[in-house]
Amino acid sequence: MITEIFSSRFPQPQLFSLEEGIEQVELFPEVWGAAEKLISPEILLRWEGLEGLLELKAPRFSPLILYLLCTRIVEPDIDLRARIIEALGDVTQPDNNGNPAPGNVRLILSNYMSRIRTRQIYSLLQVLVVYPSLEEHISRLINVCSYANNHLVEIINDRKKPLDIRQQSIRIIGVVGYIEAIPTLDRLLARLEARMNGQKAMPFAPHSDNPELDLLVTTREALASLRAS
Repeated sequence: MITEIFSSRFPQPQLFSLEEGIEQVELFPEVWGAAEKLISPEILLRWEGLEGLLELKAPRFSPLILYLLCTRIVEPDIDLRARIIEALGDVTQPDNNGNPAPGNVRLILSNYMSRIRTRQIYSLLQVLVVYPSLEEHISRLINVCSYANNHLVEIINDRKKPLDIRQQSIRIIGVVGYIEAIPTLDRLLARLEARMNGQKAMPFAPHSDNPELDLLVTTREALASLRAS
């Protein structure tokens, strides 16, 4: 009785989409072994597990494996995290034959990403700093998050955060098109321009090395993109 109530209230991801046929179920032992490696404390085993899952195309056809990958977007190793994010981003797009991932797989991805918070978005931005080629993958994933704009703005306004992370947050706002962030970016731009103009007006004063000025160009570009959309 308890099991029936639990399963009815909390539906669990299926191992494989039934749309893919019985042959996928035969891969279960290999998929299970690779999934266990992915959660190993040993980085080499995690790599081996991920590559095994990708070779079997398990994240694209298994809601359960897709969910497991979603939980790894805070993977400590930045390179492995980037590979995971690339795999998740691929699921949002049709394959080389133009076929989308099964609907229940895409639903798991959408449900999970819609609930991510600042920590997960920060992890995505860290990858973007190191792997700018993944901008499209990351922007697609962030775009699913209902409150991503709020988390991105929080990161921008936190001067304790690394400059490159704040820059990428501004950039993603412009790429995804969060027009709600325009007032925040306007205030940031005004502050940065005032600081730059103040330094130009006092060339005799000791130079103040303020790394926030590097945000100026990125902020202008993001605002231009938002206002053009």
